[in-house]
Amino acid sequence: MTNSIPEIEEATCIFVIGSNTTEQHPLVASRIYRAIEKGASLIVADPREIQISLFAHVHLRHRPGTDVALLNGIMHVILEEGLEDKAFIAERTEGFEELKLVIATYTPQRVEAITGVPAEQIIEAAQLYGRAERASLIYAMGITQHTTGVDNVLSCANLAMLTGNVGRPSTGVNPLRGQNNVQGACDMGSLPDVYPGYQRVDNPEARARFEEAWGVGLPDGPGLSVVEMTNAAYEGQIKAMYVVAENPMLSDPDVNHVRHALKALEFLVVQDIFLTETAEFADVVLPGVSFAEKDGTFTATDRRVQRVRQAIPPVGGARQDWEIVCELAKRIKGSEGPEGTPSAPSDASAPFSNWDYSSPAEIMAEIARLTPTYGGISFERLDQGSLLWPCRTAEDPGTPYLHKERFSRGLGKFSPVEFKEPVELPDEEYPLILTTGRIMFQYHTGTMTRRSPKLVKEVSEGYVEINPADARNLSIAQGERIRVISRRGEIEIATRITPRVDRGVVFIPFHFAEAAANVLTIAALDPVAKIPEYKVCAVRVERAATEGSRGQDYR
Repeated sequence: MTNSIPEIEEATCIFVIGSNTTEQHPLVASRIYRAIEKGASLIVADPREIQISLFAHVHLRHRPGTDVALLNGIMHVILEEGLEDKAFIAERTEGFEELKLVIATYTPQRVEAITGVPAEQIIEAAQLYGRAERASLIYAMGITQHTTGVDNVLSCANLAMLTGNVGRPSTGVNPLRGQNNVQGACDMGSLPDVYPGYQRVDNPEARARFEEAWGVGLPDGPGLSVVEMTNAAYEGQIKAMYVVAENPMLSDPDVNHVRHALKALEFLVVQDIFLTETAEFADVVLPGVSFAEKDGTFTATDRRVQRVRQAIPPVGGARQDWEIVCELAKRIKGSEGPEGTPSAPSDASAPFSNWDYSSPAEIMAEIARLTPTYGGISFERLDQGSLLWPCRTAEDPGTPYLHKERFSRGLGKFSPVEFKEPVELPDEEYPLILTTGRIMFQYHTGTMTRRSPKLVKEVSEGYVEINPADARNLSIAQGERIRVISRRGEIEIATRITPRVDRGVVFIPFHFAEAAANVLTIAALDPVAKIPEYKVCAVRVERAATEGSRGQDYR
């Protein structure tokens, strides 16, 4: 997030797009509600009628996968009505003329034809956002999980810069991360193309810094993303895999393909707190610890680094995750032959060289030494309260909002983006659009929440939302079990007939192993970020053949 979560309360306009905020980020949603109580206007863009849309001044129900067209249409109106921030554009950006040429063609009428959103609603949303003193744009996976996910994000940035809503309190472009420490994991280099602090692996200076600190030679190119690793395993190019705190047998697209890929591996290790669907395929399962059993830090979605303090000792023979990784590294290092032995480190006392950390605090000290944005963060400081990176020195108070006086690249760059359709659209054989997501009472792949009797009581099984008109055409009754079929597989699932979804669209939450939405989804990737298109694929719906029959068992 460019801005911090508390700042949302003081925004005068909030634009939520691709985020079911109240169900998935309720604490952030509470800030939005407080802003509304103070007079802020709320725009929600989501194909479904979600809880937060009930509080919106304008709800833009666009066809899944048409975000770029919608955002370009809003920017078209802003320029037509002279609502752009001319001074900000002139002083702090570049590429504006190129942007104007592209969005000139996205009239409200054209955008209505693409998205299904009435032209007058597009105009109203543009006026609310363009006239706001402080507009905050908030998005989540409904923006990123597309083959055009990068284009969607660039369009969000274009809109914020066009109106000067960057580099000031209570403004900005604010992505909400999907899990509690996703931001921290990315900050620490859990991506295939960067070291900690987003220092690129193909940057010779960054690579030399880590080679010097760690005493090893490092690759000069990026690795594979999650779906690319699955494909490589399927093709026999990857022989072994180590999966930590992830459950691709439910969370990855086209899980029938994932199953075959995991079975093709020669060796699979899974480290988790429960025996997940993925762990059932493992040759070795390493029991890790939950948040309550560990000591360290989590970094929240707004770059807020916070201390995590161990409440109970590890249960059932589990060990700290960092200890497991260190012990594994020591054994691998000890088993290497002469040609596989890493080069000697310049500082033989460096803990990483021997994997001899004594505590998470020591690991944090190394993070600060090698990661400029975390340079001023230590356990001692975090014991006094959270810090938002960049926090470069021990005296730095942290950074609530980014780009105050300049962008990291100097001038903010407008990125003209043309609308592109999703990879797979409805046709005669598969006439419906499937979109997926989460619900309030279950979380991600249900590894933890589906073991909670109270949460299971709230929602015990998967379901598909279908519009009443579609249900009538298919002669489907409320609660009836039906088959949902895509080009990749099929599941059997109960129906919820509801106007929450538009005609031609169905929605399935992906938490439920026995009716896994990702049996159906497509593994097409954004060409830049390599994120799968979870939010749009083509399906058909059929009545189940027999009472009580089951869908395909992907396991």
